[in-house]
Amino acid sequence: MKSADGYHALETELRAVRAKLERLEADRIDKAEHQALTDRYQESQVRFRTIFENAPFGQKIIASDLVIRQANQAVLDMLGCASPEEVVGHQIKEFAHPDYRDDWHFLQQRLWAHKLPHFTLETCLVRTDGSSFWCQVTSMRFPDNGEELGFTQLEDISDRKALELSLKRLYDAQETILHLITHDVKTPIAHIQLLTDLLQRQVEAATFATDDATDTAKYLALIRRSCADANKLLGDVLLLGSLDTTQVKKQPTNLGALLENRLAAHQLTAHDKGLALVLDVPSQPLQANLHADTFQRVVDNLVSNALKFTPAGGRVTVGLQECPGCVLLTVRDTGIGIPEALQASLFEKFSPASRSGVGGEASTGLGLFITRQIVQLHRGKLWVESQEGAGSCFFVELH
Repeated sequence: MKSADGYHALETELRAVRAKLERLEADRIDKAEHQALTDRYQESQVRFRTIFENAPFGQKIIASDLVIRQANQAVLDMLGCASPEEVVGHQIKEFAHPDYRDDWHFLQQRLWAHKLPHFTLETCLVRTDGSSFWCQVTSMRFPDNGEELGFTQLEDISDRKALELSLKRLYDAQETILHLITHDVKTPIAHIQLLTDLLQRQVEAATFATDDATDTAKYLALIRRSCADANKLLGDVLLLGSLDTTQVKKQPTNLGALLENRLAAHQLTAHDKGLALVLDVPSQPLQANLHADTFQRVVDNLVSNALKFTPAGGRVTVGLQECPGCVLLTVRDTGIGIPEALQASLFEKFSPASRSGVGGEASTGLGLFITRQIVQLHRGKLWVESQEGAGSCFFVELH
């Protein structure tokens, strides 16, 4: 009996030992599997970091609040930053061009509010030196430790944007030439032809009385005016055709000196019209990165426009001031103002807002369109505030 009990006790003990051995074996296998998984994870992390850090495109990881969690060297190079600390921990909107900050809010809404798996847009960023560049942004959501992050790729597309702008300007110039040939240039040429015919008849009659001499002088004045109108139209077209981002080499320019030089050319016109033309600039020089020869056309167009639409006794003030992150040029007049219905199309080519001046001065319909083109070439911003009967103010913001 005792032997049987001993046998059962030994068997129970063996079963317990066997179970323990099985558990130890299972634990050993689990640990081995766990170690293998850990090793594979570490290897994948190394591969990801290698690809992330060495990718030719800018790559960064952002949180739902648009704070940058991680950024590769390409991003630092794009933004002109020397160390990751200048980027990581900052909101991407801090590097956005002021006119394009809403793009990042749009991306944020699409990814995290609307739950799109990925999203692409084109926007403009600003480097630490103040220059800006266009980039294509592609961002995708992915889960990470209980939150959703955005893996974002940045590609510098400034060259493509410049090419698109150049092609658009070429198209605009061609379209403008066709419009001028079919509509505008033929009018002054027809006037010249008519006046020339009248003079020819007088010559053939060979009788020049006092009245004829007066008529001749009047015809010659009209011919000169028609020629001037035709030359201005063609000059505007040639300027449009020559506007090219690749050829506009900008350099630091003293804006106050440029304004003083350009206003001198308009003082005679202002005096003849009985207007005060005033320059209001700070005593300290303000500089902007400009192609001076091209940008002076902006000043000429805005000032001549203000003089054209301001009645005698009025005032045109050209101002300059430094604002946070930009320089602001203003051209303010006490003229007839712009009806609200015309303001939306004011900067369009051959705009319906084009009107004759208070003295009957003709308009090509291209002046403000050209002005906007030049301001955009300088990555600036142009807008107007006006009230009919109370004058207008044009603003040019340069970064």
